[in-house]
Amino acid sequence: MSNFSGKVLSIAEMRAERDRMHAEGKKLVFTNGCFDLLHAGHITYLTFAREQGDALCLALNTDASVQKNKGPLRPIVNQENRAKLLCALRCVDYVVFFDDEEPKGVIAEILPDVLVKGKDWAHYVSGRDVVEANGGKVVLADMVEGLSTTNIIKKILVSYADEAK
Repeated sequence: MSNFSGKVLSIAEMRAERDRMHAEGKKLVFTNGCFDLLHAGHITYLTFAREQGDALCLALNTDASVQKNKGPLRPIVNQENRAKLLCALRCVDYVVFFDDEEPKGVIAEILPDVLVKGKDWAHYVSGRDVVEANGGKVVLADMVEGLSTTNIIKKILVSYADEAK
């Protein structure tokens, strides 16, 4: 896989980058997700996340992880193409892949200063305990009403249902 202008890092490379940032007094922000069918809600969310510190690390679910979470028909866009789209965004500084259903393990390895999740996850933020125990904070982002990948897929299916007959 291409590293898309140096933005795609291994977990070990991301830890080293975090250490470099800390030596310079900078804060690393972390978020995660599938980001299947990138849409305006994602852009708003990622821009907000980036504003919470000096660099944004996005942990991207691998295709296998998306299937565990969303079912066998997902992702619509494979991990390499999702990473390529995300790396093209100015607000995303780094992308790391993770294979688990939840990001707690990768959060524990990277130990970001700020963990951002959407308010739709307010009831449970995976990795909150790890980040806060390390002196970091959790920030909840507002969600853009009516924009979700699942809703977009449903709209496409409904819109083209008659044509498929």
